Amino acid sequence: MPLQNITTLPLENSVPNEVLFEIFNNLPVSNLATLTSVSHGFNAVAEHILYSSISIRDILSTSSPFPCRTNRCCQSIMQRAHLGKSIRGFHIRWQIDVHTSSSCNFDLGPTLLKLERVLRSGILSSIESLELWLGPVNRVFQSSIPHTIERIIYGSHFPQLTSCSLGAEWAKGLPSYSDVLDNFLGSLQLLRHLKLHDHHATLNLSPVALPILSSFRGSPATSASLLPGRPIQYLSLIGDDYDVNQEILTRFAKTTVPLRFLDLSGMSVRPILLRNLAAYLPAIEILKVRLALRHTLHYALTGIRLLTGLSSVLSTYHQLVHLDLSPTSVAGGDAEQELSLCNEWYCACPSLKRITFPSHTDWFLDSEGLWICRA
Repeated sequence: MPLQNITTLPLENSVPNEVLFEIFNNLPVSNLATLTSVSHGFNAVAEHILYSSISIRDILSTSSPFPCRTNRCCQSIMQRAHLGKSIRGFHIRWQIDVHTSSSCNFDLGPTLLKLERVLRSGILSSIESLELWLGPVNRVFQSSIPHTIERIIYGSHFPQLTSCSLGAEWAKGLPSYSDVLDNFLGSLQLLRHLKLHDHHATLNLSPVALPILSSFRGSPATSASLLPGRPIQYLSLIGDDYDVNQEILTRFAKTTVPLRFLDLSGMSVRPILLRNLAAYLPAIEILKVRLALRHTLHYALTGIRLLTGLSSVLSTYHQLVHLDLSPTSVAGGDAEQELSLCNEWYCACPSLKRITFPSHTDWFLDSEGLWICRA
């Protein structure tokens, strides 16, 4: 129904909220915002939809050092506590403008206090998805104890949370996490998806914590402390590939179900690590990788033909279905060269059914055993 028709409905003929919800639910956000000013009835329904999933991004710069969008969002939530049960997602992202120096003085303190207040208030107790990416906060509060993220989540309670992503930009020497994070994670019995972007140590969780966690993104050390005894099938690693040693690989293999999806786009990976991973994680079906081309796979070749040497590595993967090399930066390459590599790799790894090249071109194996390109 066009927006102009909705706004001219005779309000004396009261339309049930359930009907209004179905009408409004697929409208653009801008139209929903307009509807909030039409009538009290429209406002009530439109606000519940608008606040059902909150996603805020602040771009911080020299001219805009204050996360004003997040600040206004927190104020709005506190003023509309009655909408709390409608809020299912709360996602906050702070990023530094690409033209702004990392040494810029950002004014984050007042907004952090508002975030603390909102998360501790209980208004968001029904959320199912939480994301806090606070960009430069680690550098702004270098000596913060506990970690700024922990100060925000301390005392909060999210019994319905199924997805959680926490972190900020990280560098050596910046604040580390404490048992506040451990206690917070230990309370999330329904959590299925977890990302810890700047946690580079082990977690100290009870063996019965996070009983249904199925995916994790984080550092090798954190992953090794989390995977054993949990049904994690998807793992995404960040950091340095030399941190993935034999002890860590051994712990990766102790999940209660086979690890099937491995994302290595967050680190530069040498072929030796791929071999080691195949030995410890034989059930891998989908592998996404950013190859470290300083350790070239075939010194005599250039461009995409450098990847020819990957055949010997792929031969160690016996259940691999999809090889995704899109995060790898390789110059050159055309359809003929990609097709040649598809055939070479398929000979080495007969389970392959799909290959994504650095060009982001997808190749699929059809029912007749021929590789078909789908750009």
